[in-house]
Amino acid sequence: MSDTTYDTAAGAARLAAELADVPSEPGAAKPDPILVSDRMVRRFGGLTAVEVDHLEVQRGSITALIGPNGAGKTTFFNCLTGFGDPDEGEWTFDGTRLTTAPAHKFPQAGMVRTFQLTKALSKLTVIENMKLAAPDQRGENFFRALVPGIWRRQEREVEERADQLLERFKMDHMRNEFAGTLSGGQRKLLEMARALMCEPRMIMLDEPMAGVNPALTQSLLEHIKEMRADGATVLFIEHDMDVVSSISDWVVVMAEGRIIAESPPEEVGQNQAVVDAYLGAHHDAPLTIEEEEAELEEADELLEEIEEAREEEQGR
Repeated sequence: MSDTTYDTAAGAARLAAELADVPSEPGAAKPDPILVSDRMVRRFGGLTAVEVDHLEVQRGSITALIGPNGAGKTTFFNCLTGFGDPDEGEWTFDGTRLTTAPAHKFPQAGMVRTFQLTKALSKLTVIENMKLAAPDQRGENFFRALVPGIWRRQEREVEERADQLLERFKMDHMRNEFAGTLSGGQRKLLEMARALMCEPRMIMLDEPMAGVNPALTQSLLEHIKEMRADGATVLFIEHDMDVVSSISDWVVVMAEGRIIAESPPEEVGQNQAVVDAYLGAHHDAPLTIEEEEAELEEADELLEEIEEAREEEQGR
């Protein structure tokens, strides 16, 4: 993480000032981007799932990636984090080109991610899950592992940091519980805490609130804000607009694989392209006589099909 730590409110105000002059348009250039993606395309057979011309994520911000189901958000996430192979495009993280890097290189570069379906190792304890994520452990080398004196001190330091994070996430009382016994919300907390073990500069969260008990939602939100306060950049996928509005500094909207809008959270609901993507381009337009007649005909045909199916069933 960055060495610069600042108060949450002060950090939000600083970011608002930095983003004040950024135009509310797809692919808008940011004053200090940490992640830059160009011409990203991902196809599955004849279906183009992602076709993003340009995206920049502001350093130190909480950026929300939103869009209707099937918009391509998670596929785009996977491409940016090495878990998907784009057909075209390139991207850089903090000036380092990661286009051809394997997934395990991303945490080494300072970027970590979580998943919508958590990846906690259920047959390991909570503390073991945490320690596993620490980088550059000397004991991971076979020959060094045979000499405890080489790695014992580092092992104690790793465990101490893991305990500090568990205390911060209020999970220290579950330290020695198996991860498989945790609830869905507790697994989300564990995955967030584990992501911080390698002190990342950017954290990417795939629907961190999905399947979480409402009682834990506020806790998760506060932890995300703390990540920004520690100097990290956060990019997260979310569907709940109340969540997006409450914690994000900037919002990126995807639909049909493309970025259709970017803006501060208070403006995103006023963007007609966003409204159309969620509700349909003609959601509030009155029907013409021809459209009403066509819908009535479709309804009549459906009723006839239902009646025929019912008669066939009775005839059996």
